[in-house]
Amino acid sequence: MKKGDNVKIVVQNRKARHEYFIEETIEAGIALIGTEVKSLRMGRASLQDSYAEVVGGEVFLRNAHIDQYEPASRFNHDPLRPRRLLLHKSEIRRLASRVAERGYTLIPLSIYFRDGKAKVDLALARGKKSYDKREAIRDRDVRREMERIARGKNF
Repeated sequence: MKKGDNVKIVVQNRKARHEYFIEETIEAGIALIGTEVKSLRMGRASLQDSYAEVVGGEVFLRNAHIDQYEPASRFNHDPLRPRRLLLHKSEIRRLASRVAERGYTLIPLSIYFRDGKAKVDLALARGKKSYDKREAIRDRDVRREMERIARGKNF
């Protein structure tokens, strides 16, 4: 995301960077219905346990929970329905070949509105082992300690 853009972040997948090594990120549009857009604008969504998969030359976002829009009553959507992601065919082919490799998956990092259009920040990621997670925590603690010493607050 560039600094000058008109971006409103709706929801972020905070655990994704802890659970996976992020190889690359791609911005994709989402095909939504009206009540989903209204619910997203209210910030009522969750990316916990969500992922994307390539099926038949299309990419779908699975297990992303977008709450029902209460005023819509009977015209509401299914909160966990698969949502089609909008990407160019060349991007889909490249992602499909990378996901076919062992250990790679597509993980949504965030959902946001850019200039009024809903977008997903999609990451090509590789799962971390438990010792990788411990190492990342140790590195983060060391970096914090070094910053604290550099600021002169070494207590």
